[in-house]
Amino acid sequence: MPRRGRYAEAERNDRRLLEAAREVFATQGFEAPVSAIAERAGVGIGSLYRRYATKEELLQRLCVLAMQQVIDAAERGLAAESAWSGLVGYIRECVAFGTGALAPVAGRIETTEEMWQTARKAREVTDQLVARAHEEGTLREDVTSLDISLLMELFSRRSPVRPADKDQDTRERLLAVALDGLRADPSAQEREPLPGRPPSLDEYVEPWRRSTSAPATNSTT
Repeated sequence: MPRRGRYAEAERNDRRLLEAAREVFATQGFEAPVSAIAERAGVGIGSLYRRYATKEELLQRLCVLAMQQVIDAAERGLAAESAWSGLVGYIRECVAFGTGALAPVAGRIETTEEMWQTARKAREVTDQLVARAHEEGTLREDVTSLDISLLMELFSRRSPVRPADKDQDTRERLLAVALDGLRADPSAQEREPLPGRPPSLDEYVEPWRRSTSAPATNSTT
């Protein structure tokens, strides 16, 4: 059921703050003041601090919202008729809204239980997308869910020197090349395996372990 009144307004403001934070961090770095985020979002700094007492509290909320966007995109991907088109749509959608823009926050803020729970859900639905594409035979067998997450994080970054439109064109072009590299090709008998070892979940999560209460990770979480 849609929220109304002040709750709906607060939710809309949070979404604007998330988009603003992504843009501000991309251009000014993590040290950018909260006032720059509020100004870009069109939200008064006073009302922002009435809702979030500290920059850390604001960033904790924005991390949860960002991961929820990933979950929503993955669920849309799972609903696609083709596993490959669902996976590609998921990757493109996450890159478009800049899913990796808050990565510099890792290790800078306390991680909350809500953040860990949302992250686990995001991993679960991404795992389902990847497993579905493997079963369909359209995703190369040595690609993991973390490969996909790190790819999206990499392509979510913005160039500090190229104009926005040219940067967008470049990223879309290179993303198309990367997506072709993910595709399984039964005729490519001599295809070289991916170099190096697969990324590990512990290494992926480690930067967020500022909290001493951070849960342990394993292949089932």
